[in-house]
Amino acid sequence: MSGILVLIAVIVVLALWFASVYNGLVRSRNQADNAWSQIDVQLKRRHDLIPNLVQVVKDYMSYEKEVLENVTKARASAAGATTVAQSAQAEGVLTAALGRLFAVMENYPQLKANQNVGQLQEELASTENKISFARQFYNDSVMTFNNRLQVIPSNIVAGMCNFKPKDLFTVPEPEKEVPKANLR
Repeated sequence: MSGILVLIAVIVVLALWFASVYNGLVRSRNQADNAWSQIDVQLKRRHDLIPNLVQVVKDYMSYEKEVLENVTKARASAAGATTVAQSAQAEGVLTAALGRLFAVMENYPQLKANQNVGQLQEELASTENKISFARQFYNDSVMTFNNRLQVIPSNIVAGMCNFKPKDLFTVPEPEKEVPKANLR
């Protein structure tokens, strides 16, 4: 009789341990998913601001049609990304296109004086900061989740319940390059 009670106690302890580890994995996964949603919100805001900027500068920059088209194409590509890797790649292209747009805008003094352009640039800069913080929080959440998938004993439960690691939001290679200052 006492052997059966010990067996029942062991089964109950194992079931509680399993439930606890499983629930922790679910919480970590949900936190990473929520963190991605926060990035998505900021990217949407960025994508919504870009057409306004393009429209405002279009009249001033009639000779820079290609730059404006590149920004518009990059925005469409970024808005259509469905995975973390696709999004990171597309956002890198969009960031580079915006950088070229801002560089060209420097050649138009009337644009720099335009209040709407200044306000849109300020809002984009603020949004870029929010995106940066959201990316860091997402990557921290993914690291915590992925660590839980790999360490003993939670890796046992993760394997049994088919939890899969998540991708980090990495900076595309073009964004890693250090900008070159032209001091001439």
